[in-house]
Formats: sequence, C-alpha cells, structure tokens
Amino acid sequence: MSQDMIALVMFAGMLGLLLTGQRVFGAIGFVAVIAALALWGDRGGFDLGFAASMKLMKWYPLLTLPMFIFMGYVLSESKIADDLYRMFHVWTGGLAGGLAVGTIGLMVLISAMNGLSVAGMAIGATIALPELLKRGYDKRMVTGVIQAGSSLGILVPPSVVLVLYAMIARQPVGQLWLAGVIPGLVMAAAFIVYITIRCRLNPDLGPIAPKAERDLPMPEKLRLLTAGLLPLGIFFVMMVPFVKGWTSLVESSAIGAMAAFLAAVLKGRMTREVFENSVRNTLGVSCMFMWIILAALAFGAVFDGLGAVSAIETLFTERLGLGPWAILILMQLSFILMGTFLDDTAMLVIVAPLYVPLVGELGFDLVWYGVLYTITCQIAYMTPPFGYNLFLMRAMAPPEIGMRDIYSSIVPFVLVMAVVLAIIMIFPEIALWLPGLVYGN
Repeated sequence: MSQDMIALVMFAGMLGLLLTGQRVFGAIGFVAVIAALALWGDRGGFDLGFAASMKLMKWYPLLTLPMFIFMGYVLSESKIADDLYRMFHVWTGGLAGGLAVGTIGLMVLISAMNGLSVAGMAIGATIALPELLKRGYDKRMVTGVIQAGSSLGILVPPSVVLVLYAMIARQPVGQLWLAGVIPGLVMAAAFIVYITIRCRLNPDLGPIAPKAERDLPMPEKLRLLTAGLLPLGIFFVMMVPFVKGWTSLVESSAIGAMAAFLAAVLKGRMTREVFENSVRNTLGVSCMFMWIILAALAFGAVFDGLGAVSAIETLFTERLGLGPWAILILMQLSFILMGTFLDDTAMLVIVAPLYVPLVGELGFDLVWYGVLYTITCQIAYMTPPFGYNLFLMRAMAPPEIGMRDIYSSIVPFVLVMAVVLAIIMIFPEIALWLPGLVYGN
C-alpha cells in the first residue's frame, strides 16, 4: 500500500470512529497508534505515544489553558455577568432592539473574560434569553442573537482556541490574540448593524424597554456602568504586561486568574460552592484539551512520517492545477462541513497536521490563517444539521423554542459571518495591522 493510500485510510478510519460517537481523543489517538504499530512495529508504535506525551508535558505554554479556563468559570459562577446584563439593559433599552444589541455587548465582554464559546452560550441562555422573551422579543431573533454572540468567545482574546492553534501551528499567541481583536469587533459591529436595521424595519421583533425600567438617576446609571469596567479591567491587567513584554504568556494567564478570583472575593461572591464548581469545571475542561492535544501530536507525527502534507500539496497544485486561493477556499469549506458534526478543537487537531504546513507552503501568513480558521469555526458552530451551538441552545432554551426556531434563527447571522469572513480574506490587514503595530513586524 502506498503512503498516500495509508494516509487516506487513516483519515477515513478516524472519521468513521467519530461517526460512531467515540470521544475525539480516543478516535484520533487510536488510529495514530495502530498506524504507527503497523508501519514501524512495536518499538516505533510505543515510542510514538511516549514521545507525544513527553512533548505535551514539556509544553510550558500549556499552563495557560487551566488559568484562562479558571478565570472564565470564576467570573461566570460568581454571577458577575448578571451585573453586565443589568448595565446593558439600562443603557441600551431605549433603542429598538436595544436589549438584543446589549446582549451582543454582553457577549463581547464575556468573551474577554472567558475565551470559550460555551460560557457565553450558558450565560446568554440563562440570563439574557428569559429577559428578552419576557419583554416581547421575537423568539427566533433572540435565539439567533445569543448563538451568534456566544461564538465570539473563540475569536476575541483570550481565546482558548487561538491558544491551541498557536501551540499546533507554532505561532506566537500574543500575535494571534491581537489579530483576533479587530475581526472580533467587526463581527460584533456587523451583528449590531443587522439587529438595528431589522428592528427598525419591524419594531415588533425588538420592542423598546419600558421607560420605568431604564429611567434611573444618573448616579445609579454610572454605578451600573462600572459593572462593565470590571471584566475590561481584568482583561487589561492581564494583557498589558504581556504585550509590553513584562511578563510571559503563562505569567499573564496567572495574573488574569488571580484578578478574577480577587474580583469575586471583593464583591463577596467567592463562596465555597463557586470555588468548587470553578475548580471542577476547570479540571474537566483542561484534561479534555490535554487528551485531545496528545492524540493530535501522535496523529500528526504519523502524517509527517508518511509525507502526507507534500502529497496533498502535489495533489492540489500539480494534479488538480488549483491556485493558492482556490486551495484556501476549499480548506475553509471543509471546516464548515466538519463543523456540522465536530467542535472547533476536534476540527483543529484533525486537519492541523495537513492544513497548517500547507498554508505556509502556499505563502499565506499563519497568524492571518488562524483568524480565518476561527471565523470559519464560528460559522460551522451554527451550521445545520449538527452545528455545535444549535444543540447547546436547544438544551438550554425553554420548551416553547423548538429546533425549527433554532435552525431558522441562525440563517441571517451565518450570512453576516460569511460576509465578514470574505472581508478578512480579501483584506488581511484587518487582522494583521494590530499585531504589526504592537510587535513591529
């Protein structure tokens, strides 16, 4: 069997195992070890897994993952997001669709605190969704708003997905985070423009909040405004020393985790239950990521040994005669397809051994491609029939919101995201300007 055929069988076997419902790390790692044993015997197979585990244990930047995850869970479990939503309710409730616009703002701030999409979804579904429905907002509009807004968590720093991409693609995390800032804000602004226009054309979709609920004394409004400054303060306390070069990435992540912990303590919300839930969730999510990365390293090592990257490059450029941009677009389409049944981490670790080196060979910037990958994951999260966010929303939404409502709610937001993705592809400077400004490259 040729090396190309072996690589194809590995890829097909991995997808087949995933379709049976196996855990991502189990499917990827099993295929990698079996292939290594078949190709290089007992010693090669065992050495592969051992080398991957040692590489993972020596990966110092991996310490950032539990820190960021802990920071997000502390802020989520301590109900600081409740204060944020109250702030947006008062300050934006006077606009048509103002509470939906405020929900997008809430999601941006939650993203700056957490870096995970699922946290924004949980907070939006438990805090914002009941309030929006109670105030007469269209159920399809608000479910789309929460799903789209929560997807910003994997683009706005400190995105955990971009940290994983940085580890696998060997790119600076700081540059990737900065590269995600402007695209993330552009995406949020595009959502807000769509919501505003749609609610002006049809005010019944997003009625104005009652005057009694938002007509508060200015001192009270200003006090509520400080609730939004807390997560931003934590974000800047964490990011400024890192960008300035005063701390390493790991040290900055520890500063962020400690700042979130102290904020919860000072607000009197760091109870024993909050602390235990935060630690348990952090441990569970961190271990999941570590197992997936371990499996991905082993899988990637086999692919490198087979020369699969060179084979795919030859297939695209020589046999099919495709240009670099056509290949890049096919990659993005494949991400959207995989996103119908995989989450962002699984998509990254499955195709990173193939796509990341190929993108570099085609002459594209890997930091810019990291942003493209992340935006494509956002779209894939909301793409029927099995988009990740669709089922998260169904699990958290009240009974009156059915799957048909959830599916139809995301169509306009997916179109908005596709437009933003095209803009970032056409104008890479949108993503690369800020890293170039800060790092001078």
